[in-house]
Amino acid sequence: MVVVGGPAWAIDIKLSPEEAKKALEAGRAPMEKANSPEDVKKVLQQASMVTRVGADPEKDQCGASAILRTKRYRLEAFGRQEAAESKKQKKDVRMPEEFIQKVVDMPNMEVEVQLCGDDEYFAEKADIVFQQKGKNIRPVDISPADRGRKNEGAGPAYRSRFTARFGYESFDPNAKTTVIVTLQDGQTMQFDADFAKVK
Repeated sequence: MVVVGGPAWAIDIKLSPEEAKKALEAGRAPMEKANSPEDVKKVLQQASMVTRVGADPEKDQCGASAILRTKRYRLEAFGRQEAAESKKQKKDVRMPEEFIQKVVDMPNMEVEVQLCGDDEYFAEKADIVFQQKGKNIRPVDISPADRGRKNEGAGPAYRSRFTARFGYESFDPNAKTTVIVTLQDGQTMQFDADFAKVK
């Protein structure tokens, strides 16, 4: 049975302490059940799929995509860390309150962009904007791109990634968004991102 509807998702800009605790639990639960390195890998892949926009790397290895590291994503990652540490130490390990508060207060969303190109430095000086309602929204800052790694399989020879941070107050968390990446040679890649589907 497929249930259509339900609450509309959107990137959570403000999280209550209860929501933060639920996010930690949502990250912790699958990791507690993971019993092998393969299970752990699956849990981590699943986590990044939930907040990925653009191409699905399982289907299109070289399609441009991005992982949105939202507040909820970060808290779930903390939850996974708690579960992993608890197993290692054979006792419950929990994140300190101030770590959780730091995430809840974060002013920026981190966006990790993954893309392919023809030489190992193709992503150097890459630029990114969100386009919403005809406006270009610029990031607060962009980290230098990784040097390209050899790409297995078809398509361009190298894959790289870089990270940009966007101020939560600068974009609409419910809006249809086009992500536009411009490379130093002027080549652009763009893909649509439905922020309303990401928490």
